[in-house]
Amino acid sequence: MIAFIGSVFSPYYAWARRRGSTDPLNHCALNVALYGAGGKRWSMIERGRSAVRQEARCLTIGPSAVSWDGDALTFSIDEVTVPWPSRIRGKLRVHPPALPEQGFALDEQRHHHWLPIAPVARIEVELEHPAMRWSGTGYLDSNRGSAPLEQAFSSWTWSRASVRGGTGIIYDVERRDGPPLSLALFCDEAGRVRHFQAPLPVPLPRTGWRIDRSTRVDAGHRANLLETLEDTPFYARSTLATHLMGKPVTAIHESLSLKRFSAPWVRMLLPFRMPRWTA
Repeated sequence: MIAFIGSVFSPYYAWARRRGSTDPLNHCALNVALYGAGGKRWSMIERGRSAVRQEARCLTIGPSAVSWDGDALTFSIDEVTVPWPSRIRGKLRVHPPALPEQGFALDEQRHHHWLPIAPVARIEVELEHPAMRWSGTGYLDSNRGSAPLEQAFSSWTWSRASVRGGTGIIYDVERRDGPPLSLALFCDEAGRVRHFQAPLPVPLPRTGWRIDRSTRVDAGHRANLLETLEDTPFYARSTLATHLMGKPVTAIHESLSLKRFSAPWVRMLLPFRMPRWTA
């Protein structure tokens, strides 16, 4: 689940920027992805300024909304999947036990910042369509920037895993404007964030679109690819069986190639997964 204000992967936003300055609120989307025994469902419909309302505790994007009541962040979802239309409707609640306030600049110019808002959280999912309900551990973070991603970075990989007492995060960034950045963080249930020595990087199998993937794993252990959840020309989301901070863990892993994203042929494909609705 990702709420976008100024959708960084939007071809419409990129085309609008080429014509001059444009309003990020004219390019918003709520991305919803479901994986499970019933198959995969994906929705990422971009909406314009007239369908967006931004308030201190609520962001409305079309028929969906994200709201904060002081204790939980609630996603009220009412979206249509693409490319084959079906409904995703229901609620997702994120309950953070603590809210760390330590953020990180990802580029040397400090145009891009990442904040693990609730790296340790409890989530509750109640969907009407498709009908399903579950609860478990969750994670919430934020990225904000004042320039296009492809101007600052060539690629990055990110992963997070639930470990005893908190969450372990690995973030490797290949910058265009400086040396690589590598973050290895442990976030505990009280909201404390500490760095630990990043293990050595190891390669993972390339995606079907031939995107390079890598991760970091404790010395003497292996990282095994369990499943590729999303395989696109520039982005992949996967699950790994790996070893981190001395323990075997299952990790969510992401790979992003901004070089591939910048290719004109990739931008032409994006509307099939990211349509824009003006109504």
